[in-house]
Amino acid sequence: MTARSAPATLRNRDPILQVLREVMPASGLVLEVAAGTGEHAVFFARAFPGLSWRPTDADPDALASIAAWRAVEGTPNLLDPLTLSAAEPGDWPVDRADAIVCINMIHISPWAATEGLLAGAGRILPEGGVLYLYGPYREAGVDAAPSNEAFDADLRRRHPLWGLRHVEEVMAEARKHDLTLRRRVEMPANNLSLVFEKL
Repeated sequence: MTARSAPATLRNRDPILQVLREVMPASGLVLEVAAGTGEHAVFFARAFPGLSWRPTDADPDALASIAAWRAVEGTPNLLDPLTLSAAEPGDWPVDRADAIVCINMIHISPWAATEGLLAGAGRILPEGGVLYLYGPYREAGVDAAPSNEAFDADLRRRHPLWGLRHVEEVMAEARKHDLTLRRRVEMPANNLSLVFEKL
């Protein structure tokens, strides 16, 4: 097993943590969807010792990296990684979570993954449960930063179903599953934190 590293993690984990400290529950289970390398999982599990942190991913290489980081750096509240495809909410291996965290997935996946993420969140979160999303987005009436425009074009070259999503479209899909946007936080490097609450 190889613990992989994503340079962006070191840049964004502290700003993300500042937001998470304001919205995460004091105790319970956090489900991280599309946990990638596992570096965020290790960092946030350590920052929230009262929470059980369950990292998941659909990619076997990512799961191996998460397990490797957990073996080297993990804390007792960082749980084994599980296979989870956001696009298949009916097959998620977790039936309930007090909060869900999803970082940098929505733009690097087909829209079906976002639909599945929101459907799954609506199904397993309790009333008042939080869904935290982080990444670059488009917004109505807001000019996209040139760096985001270039990133969007690159994503679409790599895969025709990838690309920056509109916040308004994510909100509309979330409402179908009794999720409402409670907070929008501007983040470094033209990213956003979007905090949804289950009604």
